[in-house]
Amino acid sequence: MALIPTVRRFNRTYTQRIGVLEESYLGTGRPLNVSRLLFEIGQTNGTTLRALRERLDLDSGYLTRLVARLQREGLVRVTSDASDRRRRVVELTRPGRAAVAELDDRSERLASRLVEPLTPRQQRRLEEALATADLLVRASTVHLREATQDDPAGRAALRRYCAELDRRFPQGFNPGLSTPEPGAHYVVATSDGEPVAYGGIRPIKVGSRRPSAEIKRMWVHPEWRGAGLGSRMLRHLESLARSHGFTRVVLDTNGTLTEAIALYDRAGYRRIDRYNDNPFAELFFEKRLPSKSRPEATVSSARPSR
Repeated sequence: MALIPTVRRFNRTYTQRIGVLEESYLGTGRPLNVSRLLFEIGQTNGTTLRALRERLDLDSGYLTRLVARLQREGLVRVTSDASDRRRRVVELTRPGRAAVAELDDRSERLASRLVEPLTPRQQRRLEEALATADLLVRASTVHLREATQDDPAGRAALRRYCAELDRRFPQGFNPGLSTPEPGAHYVVATSDGEPVAYGGIRPIKVGSRRPSAEIKRMWVHPEWRGAGLGSRMLRHLESLARSHGFTRVVLDTNGTLTEAIALYDRAGYRRIDRYNDNPFAELFFEKRLPSKSRPEATVSSARPSR
């Protein structure tokens, strides 16, 4: 694959020029891993060890050692969460805030030196290329996992889904009361610990046919659209349906959701007659599934939501 050598060459070029090869990153006296952790802690007024582990995708023991180093240097303090004594909260100290400010300043100056020799046109090209590369690399490393009903990332994604529909539908959107859905399975996609896509399946009887899997609550974060994440989530939900023995999936959508309609058309869905009484649904689709297969291996074994 021609892309692989290009990615490796870029990695070598970039790591050399931003000082990653030096033991003291940007002359701070700390290596890159410790500096990056300090920066992440500085992005909030206080964060938990669990949130840091999910955001940076770090091993628990390794993260604990990095935090311990920052504690020894007097840059952070670790306390118990007042609302849940089992959780550990990490906060910057006053020297820690000064260290983050210095890190930001040095990083800003290095970035300025890197782009200064370029013409304005070259700078715009670089900005567009790096933004695209950042989005696609993050999209390729998204984690998909089944979300239980009380999963914080899943609940956050569902709130954003409902809020977007309320903004986009001319008549607004009211999700109604949350009721148990026997046999339902929901999946959340996260990047750096934050939800970026969501969707689920549930059994549904359409007419006299055997139960189909209905795809529900498909949502992709607006900033991630165009990176193929919607297609990936849809394929995963189809695979999940097949793994549970379904040979057909159906779904409904609103005419204002043009991106979703285009996605379903590209994925081989065909229009069918209305099959439910959803007042917000205007278009209805179905797709026949091939033989049984397993969903993506990246999904955890969490219990399905009910």
